[in-house]
Amino acid sequence: MIQRIDLRGRQLSRKELLGVLPRAEVGVDQAVDAVAPILEDVRRRGAAALRDVAERFDGVRPADLRVPAAALDDALATLDAGVRAGLEEAIRRVRRVHAEQRPVEHTTTLADGAQVRQRWIPVQRVGLYAPGGLAVYPSSVVMNVVAAQEAGVPGLAVASPPQKDNGGLPHPTILAACALLGVDEVYAVGGAQAVAMFAYGADGSEPQDGEVLCEPVDVVTGPGNVYVAAAKRLVRGVVGIDAEAGPTEIAVLADDTADAGHVALDLISQAEHDPMAASVLVTPSVELAAAVEARLADLADATKHAVRVTQALGGPQSAVVLVDDVEHGLEVVDAYGAEHLEIQTADAAALAERVRSAGAIFVGPWSPVSLGDYMAGSNHVLPTGGSAHFASGLGVHSFLKSVQVVEYTREALEEVADRIVAVANDEDLPAHGEAVRGRLQ
Repeated sequence: MIQRIDLRGRQLSRKELLGVLPRAEVGVDQAVDAVAPILEDVRRRGAAALRDVAERFDGVRPADLRVPAAALDDALATLDAGVRAGLEEAIRRVRRVHAEQRPVEHTTTLADGAQVRQRWIPVQRVGLYAPGGLAVYPSSVVMNVVAAQEAGVPGLAVASPPQKDNGGLPHPTILAACALLGVDEVYAVGGAQAVAMFAYGADGSEPQDGEVLCEPVDVVTGPGNVYVAAAKRLVRGVVGIDAEAGPTEIAVLADDTADAGHVALDLISQAEHDPMAASVLVTPSVELAAAVEARLADLADATKHAVRVTQALGGPQSAVVLVDDVEHGLEVVDAYGAEHLEIQTADAAALAERVRSAGAIFVGPWSPVSLGDYMAGSNHVLPTGGSAHFASGLGVHSFLKSVQVVEYTREALEEVADRIVAVANDEDLPAHGEAVRGRLQ
């Protein structure tokens, strides 16, 4: 079912290692060509394009692209009590963690009358995407909205795909989660087209004076499939993005102390997201590898989404990777840069401190990725496809701008004037120096 990659006894460079580790055949680079025309269509035609694309990909033509307030209220009123309690607990935990993420402003005094003040300013408006294709993710609404709220963002809009079974509106639980969080600007728009709507804004179906369906945002965040990730890449620069969060992935670094059943369950839990989801086990134990493979065969057939899970585990993006020892395994998972990294080894806590590239790290047998998906308090919107090498998961920082405020007195400027003039002249920018000298004459 799942391929094996044997790296034992092989000393590979980082470039070579990246070449042999499992990755999906269709990546963001390939998806860019497919989504570029959709983005341009939405940019030009607004709501009309959004309805056309929804009909093409979602099988429904939404009458209401912006969800009516009554639909949000009805969704919350009819929400299952157990689901509501779970969402409320997730909101409480995520809010508590994110409330402590906001950086502290400070002032640096360099000399008498010379100071630089560091400010952190929230963006004005954000577009938050909640997937709704093969599965529905009210938990993603929680992760996106709470982080933006704790950053102090004044304008929040949520988009999620229209559902045929819900009259062209997003899934009722998505709507209920928005209502729980006090978000009333919600759109029945999915996929790359939602990213385009947020980035460029969208006119109404019959634009008149000032008729706008959705105003442009400053930042677009949220997980999605490879096409959502490609759309975010294309609009980066027009707006900010959190990261290119494509199909989910899990890497488990485990030794012979790990429970094969636990490992297999966790690999399957991510595989059920999407046939393109990646599940990777890295281990020096041949015995554990064999035991996990056997458990995968049994558990995959018994799970609800067996076909999807089997496709994901059997795809080129999933593998059992054999390594020489745990140290070798650490090198491999760092090169892989997983969205979710579980460490199930004898020294898991110490090893976690040495990881350099992972979206989130789950330490020990009692911290499964599923905990992070819902109730850990951490954010589950994380970088995928190796982008954990340079990107972070969603958090308060995703919605803040760092601004430095410079304030000098005449005396403080005069103290460094000669040095400014010297460097400016050396760069052949004499007017820079003159802008200082002119003030002091």
